[in-house]
Parts: sequence; structure tokens; C-alpha cells
Amino acid sequence: MSLALHLSALAALVPAALLAVRPVSGSGPRLWLALAVAAAGAFGWSAVRLSGHWDPNLGVALWISVAASIVVFAAVVAVRPWAGRLVSLLGPYLLVMAILGTLTDEPAPEGAVAALPGGWVIVHILVSLATYALATVAAVAGLAVTLKERALKAKREGGWRGSLPSVVDADQLQFQLLLIALVVLGLGIATGMVLELDETGRLLVLDHKTILTFASFAVVAAVLALHAWSDLRGRRAARAVLVVYLLLTLAYPGVKAVHSLLLA
Repeated sequence: MSLALHLSALAALVPAALLAVRPVSGSGPRLWLALAVAAAGAFGWSAVRLSGHWDPNLGVALWISVAASIVVFAAVVAVRPWAGRLVSLLGPYLLVMAILGTLTDEPAPEGAVAALPGGWVIVHILVSLATYALATVAAVAGLAVTLKERALKAKREGGWRGSLPSVVDADQLQFQLLLIALVVLGLGIATGMVLELDETGRLLVLDHKTILTFASFAVVAAVLALHAWSDLRGRRAARAVLVVYLLLTLAYPGVKAVHSLLLA
């Protein structure tokens, strides 16, 4: 891929990141235009980079995660327009993620995944991306809860922190997204077992990714149970969501980093 293509894809994410400087109040034209441009850049990069075969590369994992996160966020905003205010946190994060993806991208020969049955591979990849994207937006909502609470306690409700959703709205959103993520993650585990059975003849192989994925499922389920049956709210809830996200990060792109940066 040319340098110009890399730079143009990154530039497409800049408008959404700059909304952190001039926060939006909801799902106005400015937000949707920024998301459309960002999606065009992320999907364009991914389409060109993956043309012809699947490359299980850290840079690719990060870029397609950016693309999936934009899609999930746009869907959330379409249903909950006030969630557009989270772009002031999500936009800069996705830009940093894309920069890391560009810096760590190393085209490799067609890997083992491409040799597996196409249908199940596609399903498993899409489910994994959906889970990761849901966790990303949930973690951003959790971070918004923490920042908003601090701003309220310090009586500093102006600026970009003042534009964030209310604590109640963001708190509710993060757990709704986690509930969806739990269901999707369960489907991801099931499709992963199908792929493992096809590749090795066993349903389960206890490697780095498998252990962290099951740990993520257990933590998500525990957080949701505590949320339903106790008073887990505010900062404690936000921190729990961020722990879930950390586990998913280690399970999905993190395992790519181990292979790309350490084993290489």
C-alpha cells in the first residue's frame, strides 16, 4: 500500500477526532458527516489492504476494529441520538488506534485462516469484530461516566466534559451494550469452537486467546449480574467495563501483537 493511501485513510478520521475540540450536542449533520468520512477511510483502507486474502496482522486487526467501532457507534447514535456526544472521546481514541495500526502493519503471506471454510471464518470474524466494537463503545460510555462524575463533584461542568451525556444515560448505555456484547461473544465462542473442530479435531484449545476470551465472558456476565442485583453504579461500574474491555483487547488485537511484535 502506498504512503498516500495510508495518510488519506488517517486524514479521514481527523474530523471525528476534532469534534472533541468542538463537541456536538447530538446526532446533527456535522456528526454524521464526520462519521461517514471516517467510515470511508477505515473501510477503504481495509478493502485495499485485504484485497484477495485475509491477513491476520496486528495492523489489520486494529484498522478493521476501527471500522467496526464506527459502524456500531453510528447504530447506537441512530437509536440514542444523545450518544453522539461520546464522539468527543471515541473520535480521538479511534484515530490513535488507526495510527498504531498503520505503524504496525506488515503485509504477510496468506495465513492459515484463509485455508479454513470460508463461511464459518467470515461469521467468526464478524462476530469477533462486533463484540470488540460493542466493548469499545461501552468502555467509552464508562469513561464518560467517570469524567462526568468528576466534573460534577468539582463543579466544572463547562467545556468538552460538560458536553458528555448525563451520568444516568451513559451508565445505562454501557450496560445495555455489554448485554448485547455478552450475547455476541457467546456466538463468537461457538463459531470459534466450530473452526477449532475443523482445524484440529478438538472443540477447544486452551491457548492465550481462548483463556482471555472465556475470562472476558465471565467478567461481562459477572458485571451484568452485579448491575442487576446490586447497587453497582458510577465509577465502580465504569471501571468494571474498562476491565472487560482490557480483557477483550488482550484477546483480540493483543494476541496479534504477541505474534507480530514478539514472535517475529
